[in-house]
Amino acid sequence: MSNYRRSLVPGGTWFFTVTLADRQSRLLVEQITLLRQAYGLTQHSRPFQTLAICILPDHLHAIWTLPNDDADFAARWGLLKSTFSRQLPAVPRNASQVRKREKGIWQRRYWEHQIRNETDLQRHVDYIHYNPVKHGLVEQVADWPYSSFNRYLEKGLLAQDWAGNAGHSGSFGE
Repeated sequence: MSNYRRSLVPGGTWFFTVTLADRQSRLLVEQITLLRQAYGLTQHSRPFQTLAICILPDHLHAIWTLPNDDADFAARWGLLKSTFSRQLPAVPRNASQVRKREKGIWQRRYWEHQIRNETDLQRHVDYIHYNPVKHGLVEQVADWPYSSFNRYLEKGLLAQDWAGNAGHSGSFGE
């Protein structure tokens, strides 16, 4: 079994990408209500602050800050993924998924990156908000309903036409 090295800093801030096993699926947006419920239950039982988030059909990006005395983001993702999965009907699974008590909905691993400074944070927030445009889901960032972009708009942190149209690209977090 692999021994993954994770940066465990209590109170740290991380960027995450969490992906479905089926990259052609639209499950996350088709079941957005169930995902929001699972997210809320996870956040209630294992608190964290969401700085930015974007839910796409087959994956999501989020930036979390954990409480000052806690570095266990892995338990939070495990809880969120299992809470969401339990609400869905069973699908065919392979022997490994049965042995590990997985439904086969999520990829086992996820990407995490510890945010280093304010510039790094801003680049990753921009990446998250621009992602629906990058994937061709909308032409303008403001048109995607499953993103924290509108929360940033309401707070006056970004303009309605931030990042312009799909023809204009930038180096958002990459």
